[in-house]
Amino acid sequence: MAKRKKRRLRFEPPANPVRPGLVTPMRTVPSGIKRPEYAITGRPGPVIGEPVKTPEVIERMRAAGTLARQVVLRLSEEVAPGVTTETLDRIAHEMTVEAGAYPSPLNYTGHPNYPKAICTSVNEVICHGIPDSRPLEDGDIVNCDVTVYLDGVHGDHSETFLVGEVDERSRRLVDVTRESMYAGIGVVQAGAKVNDIGRAIQTVAEKAGFGVVRDFIGHGIGETFHMAPSIPHYYDPRANTVLETGMTFTIEPMITVGSHRGLMWDDGWTAVTEDLQRTAQFEHTVLVLDGGAEILTRLPTEEQPYLPVESATTA
Repeated sequence: MAKRKKRRLRFEPPANPVRPGLVTPMRTVPSGIKRPEYAITGRPGPVIGEPVKTPEVIERMRAAGTLARQVVLRLSEEVAPGVTTETLDRIAHEMTVEAGAYPSPLNYTGHPNYPKAICTSVNEVICHGIPDSRPLEDGDIVNCDVTVYLDGVHGDHSETFLVGEVDERSRRLVDVTRESMYAGIGVVQAGAKVNDIGRAIQTVAEKAGFGVVRDFIGHGIGETFHMAPSIPHYYDPRANTVLETGMTFTIEPMITVGSHRGLMWDDGWTAVTEDLQRTAQFEHTVLVLDGGAEILTRLPTEEQPYLPVESATTA
């Protein structure tokens, strides 16, 4: 058996590895709030709805998307050194139920079922970080992933925030991740293919010297949390589904400083980069139109910024 070479890190991680903290018990949701099926049974039900949504479903998704955006903006005001991700979860949970909605991740099917209202992914955590007692530290980056279930449909949105004074490479990573998401959104229109999205994202990320996670992808969404179509964030020739007017799905690239490969913590949810280099994520829920896309996870007063692929510069 050949001896395995010790791999040298391309960059040294800018902080100590994230360690799990204490996770508090699952919070309750008032009985009058409508729930998805897994919230009650702990098991997934059959897929409800079609990839192409009716105008009535789309209108409900706009409302759910607006609420998800409002929650993310509220969390952005709270992110600071010393604040725990548990605190962010409590704020999101309370704001969601006060609006008459259910926090979609809560009790979502897994091994074990997901215990919190949002996902908080810090530094090298790719996605699905469970909020806990760990305080955010000066120099961290944290992704807050919010999904709400309102009036029978889901709205899914996330952003990565800087915590205090953050190093230049991490700032660049966050900027490029945002750019790559908008590049993917910018190619969405009826008649395009799913892999056009991944090609646009991968072009921006790799031109800037970063990697694209393959293990986690975007997904159709609506009456069901996760459904067709699947949306890889890298170019995959097999992802040749033609987009149709009325389709709704998430675009949520996870971009890395180093390796795009990940490892899973023992909690069954938290995925981290194998080399402990940092990773960032941004996400919007979008609607396919004849000549473009509508971002559903935004405030009605917000414009829809698109960044062309050529906008990314080399890191």
